[in-house]
Amino acid sequence: MKIETYKVRVQTEGYGDIHDLTPEGQANVKSGGVKNGQATFFVIGSTAGLTTVEYEPGLVQDLKDFFERLAPQDQYYHHEETWHDGNGFSHVRASLLKPSLTVPIVDHELVLGTWQQVVLIDFDNRPRKREVLLQVMGI
Repeated sequence: MKIETYKVRVQTEGYGDIHDLTPEGQANVKSGGVKNGQATFFVIGSTAGLTTVEYEPGLVQDLKDFFERLAPQDQYYHHEETWHDGNGFSHVRASLLKPSLTVPIVDHELVLGTWQQVVLIDFDNRPRKREVLLQVMGI
């Protein structure tokens, strides 16, 4: 079995900023030495998460609206008592998505539906330089 690790770096704006990681992930898998296996994406940090969506403007806005209804920015969060950094909402939102996502690899390709992309959502209350580790394992 082979294990390959790549770093995907993304500059975000925070506040629910959504980035499609699929093209860079697909390029790494295609050029790598693993033909069949799995790719695990992992975002470093506790105020961002990963999921799959149909990456189009309407759904991107729907997701931002959904998270604002679910964990509003202007609500009180106990996290503020510890750090006073104003981003309690971002920690709550990120915990709903989780920091990792696994996608199968078949014939040097990520196995995703036609309208399915791997996305990073940065919930923090400021711009960030995010790093996503992509670990590819298989034969």
